[in-house]
Amino acid sequence: MRAYERLEKRFERLGNLYGALSLLHWDTQTMMPRGGAGARGEQLAALSVVCHELLTDPEVEKLLDEAEREGGLNEWQAANLREMRRSWVHAGALDAELISEFSRARSACEMVWREARPANDFAAVRPGLERVLELVREAGRAKAEKLGIPPYDALLDEYEPGGSSEKIDRLFDDFAAFLPDFLEEVLARQEREPEIPPLGGPFDESSQRQIALKMMETLGFDFDHGRLDTSLHAFCMGMPQDVRVTTRYDENDPMKSLLTVLHETGHALYEQGLPRRWRLQPVGQSCSTSLHESQSLLVEKQAGHSPEFFRFAAPVMREIFGSSGAAWEPENLYRRCTRVERSLIRIDADEVTYPAHVILRYRLEKAMVEGGLEVKDLPGAWNEGMRELIGVVPPDDRDGCLQDIHWYEGLFAYFPTYTLGAMSAAQLFDAARREEPEIMSGIERGDFAPLLDWLRKNVHEKGALRSPDELISEATGRPLDSEVFKRHLKARYLSG
Repeated sequence: MRAYERLEKRFERLGNLYGALSLLHWDTQTMMPRGGAGARGEQLAALSVVCHELLTDPEVEKLLDEAEREGGLNEWQAANLREMRRSWVHAGALDAELISEFSRARSACEMVWREARPANDFAAVRPGLERVLELVREAGRAKAEKLGIPPYDALLDEYEPGGSSEKIDRLFDDFAAFLPDFLEEVLARQEREPEIPPLGGPFDESSQRQIALKMMETLGFDFDHGRLDTSLHAFCMGMPQDVRVTTRYDENDPMKSLLTVLHETGHALYEQGLPRRWRLQPVGQSCSTSLHESQSLLVEKQAGHSPEFFRFAAPVMREIFGSSGAAWEPENLYRRCTRVERSLIRIDADEVTYPAHVILRYRLEKAMVEGGLEVKDLPGAWNEGMRELIGVVPPDDRDGCLQDIHWYEGLFAYFPTYTLGAMSAAQLFDAARREEPEIMSGIERGDFAPLLDWLRKNVHEKGALRSPDELISEATGRPLDSEVFKRHLKARYLSG
């Protein structure tokens, strides 16, 4: 058996183990009884160790070198070998002692954060975050040495293959310069509009779930290979043959669950559309975190926040809820879901201000990794960034630098993928509508097939065959930039 074929066998085993890990994580957050937490933690740790050992086995490096020398691979195999090498580099860059210490530090810091945030006590979590950051910097340096790039870029590469802070700086600085004046214009325009009538309520969970299932089916979700459940925090998890989507319901605001389901179904459609021949290989996985986010935002924001979507959805919701009146007219639902305000909290932010929240976090975490910002100075830097980018200052750290779990559980270089995803979604949707004129009329009548077919062909079925930059350029005819996203925001929030 050739070296490449032996690698495929090993990564097929890894793919199955990663799938099992994913479903264990899903069960932890949806079905597991509280008393199972200890045993589940041991199960997850044991499987994680097995995966790491399989990936860092000395034989893997030998097989990678031999497969590269052998050559004779087709396009998909060559890309698969490239992705195998990337996975191996990231796994092998960190020694077992650092991985173990990082895992303990993350868990300890996260547990303190869970109490520190509601108590508005940054001082309590500061030592834990300082230790996490110390280990993040160490990991960044180790990966940088292997990859030959700066430490922050080495951390970023795990989520955004080939991504660079230089490129992100250019995109984000351009948008940050655009946002303040644009935000003022949008808010001024809203002030001149009539008040949005309330929806009423309460809205029972069973009716909201009925709507969620109807929307998922309309979008093209395959329920033979997936399901919808409830969790405290919505997510999409699993593998192409078994995709798990969760949401949560608010009896006072049914739009929250609707839009959450659209978002998570966008993720799920990407998973279900990945190339089946390569489902257990690295090349059969998503192209990058930002591309994954682009698929959720394309469905939720680009399509799901459009007037055409609400002309389809309004009658469905009225019928299921048994509601009527002006509040349930498509135009009012559209206005409700596109309302803009200066929010303090990222997860509640609208489409216009959300990128500013991400830009702030990106700038701060990059400065922390590079050593230009210490943890003790984080609250002040956070507040100043909020004032500059959005025009509001948090009254306390609970609604400031304590609001997100990411850093406290060791996730650095993840935040920028949210806004890279938003920009990618706008550019992909723009290209799709230009190539397939039936997309918007299809959405208005509840037919998402033209859009899904385009996404399958240009994004989903590509897997990780191309780099994120190559995929965007091939699908849209241009590299990723912020102009299409800005044009989209101007059209939606200032036109008409």
